[in-house]
Amino acid sequence: MSQKLWEKSGSTDKGVELFTVGKDREMDLYLAPYDVMGSMAHITMLESIGLLTRDELEALLCELKRIYDAARDGEFVIEEGVEDVHSQVELMLTRRLGDTGKKIHSGRSRNDQVLLDLKLFARDRIREVADVVSELFDVLIGQSERYKDVLLPGYTHLQVAMPSSFGLWFGAYAESLVDDMTLLQAAYRICNRNPLGSAAGYGSSFPLDRRMTTELLGFDSMNYNVVYAQMGRGKMERTVSFALAGIAATLARLSCDACLFNSQNFGFIKLPDKYTTGSSIMPHKKNPDVFELTRAKCNKIQSLPQQITLISNNLTSGYFRDFQVMKEIFLPSFDELADCLRIVTLMLKETEVNVSIQDDKRYDPMFSVEEVNRLTLEGVPFRDAYKSVGLAIESGNFIPRREIRHTHEGSAGNLCNNEIASLMRQAIVGFGFEKAAEAERKLTGTPA
Repeated sequence: MSQKLWEKSGSTDKGVELFTVGKDREMDLYLAPYDVMGSMAHITMLESIGLLTRDELEALLCELKRIYDAARDGEFVIEEGVEDVHSQVELMLTRRLGDTGKKIHSGRSRNDQVLLDLKLFARDRIREVADVVSELFDVLIGQSERYKDVLLPGYTHLQVAMPSSFGLWFGAYAESLVDDMTLLQAAYRICNRNPLGSAAGYGSSFPLDRRMTTELLGFDSMNYNVVYAQMGRGKMERTVSFALAGIAATLARLSCDACLFNSQNFGFIKLPDKYTTGSSIMPHKKNPDVFELTRAKCNKIQSLPQQITLISNNLTSGYFRDFQVMKEIFLPSFDELADCLRIVTLMLKETEVNVSIQDDKRYDPMFSVEEVNRLTLEGVPFRDAYKSVGLAIESGNFIPRREIRHTHEGSAGNLCNNEIASLMRQAIVGFGFEKAAEAERKLTGTPA
């Protein structure tokens, strides 16, 4: 059967239909529960302005609750010949309720409907990403504290530079995630504005109550200007993708470090055997495939903002079908990033560190600055101390003093992990996820 909300008489060429629908039906499965939520809020508002009766509203809400539950349970299907999630929901309602099911689209367009779906989807998935980032953060801080006194060579230009520590290394990525969460919070605020009621981009002659749908859906505010609401398509995805890319960049860099540190030439860390793979020909190999795949996947995620920009950067105001292509790269990215975060969290929780790195004479030069500073504190001019230590290294006579005494904030001896953890707590609280979650519970009747 064919179900198209725009179809009147006549039919579209099959080749054109296949090309224009593309992967939309597949992508719309991501949006199904959010589409139903939007319809619940919209029809509740329609009843308040007299476009639905109380009995019609109650019947529609009852059926939409069934559809919502099916979508949340992964049982929602877009049937063959049905164009998209919006058409499927309306078809299901019409089958059960007859003409009443045809009334739900009054005062809206698929343009503002999909805008709303995307914002509700992104808002929900940002919460999921924030949760798994928080779990990784806790592991990083825990490992930082556990190994805070174990020295590790610091590098510049991939040359041994100065003493670092595993406390600093783990903690650095923890603090990086704090900044990533701050950017994600900004993206969440852009998601958390209601476009419903902008219709095709120019509003409606129906007396829509946009404040009511904003409240019902738990948004912080609405996109007030209806033209701008439509201009937000693509902009929202680009903004969110920048935030996802920031997290991905942190993960990719961490993964690169882990691959390097795990290699035999370094031997700084040991990955759990169950998280490594072997070679078909070399029996000694234990490959860090998880970190390598994480690095590749996260580098791909970092291309998202550019892909979205290139799709949307030469469009005038108003709606274009170009936006449909964004779904194919935007919607799956949340699951891919969350999977990477989860597996890296598992890996790092069981990663062991080499506690004797500093005993290897190859790393003696990393203590050279410590010796220069010691001489300077004893009254030797810095430049003279620098030259003296440099000549000792060149002649092979440098004998390092391996103890370091760093006390300032953020150094190996004063990690400030409590302060970093406080920043992360502030970032998490700042999202205000509870408002959206409570709105969903009230609207859909799902348990807390």
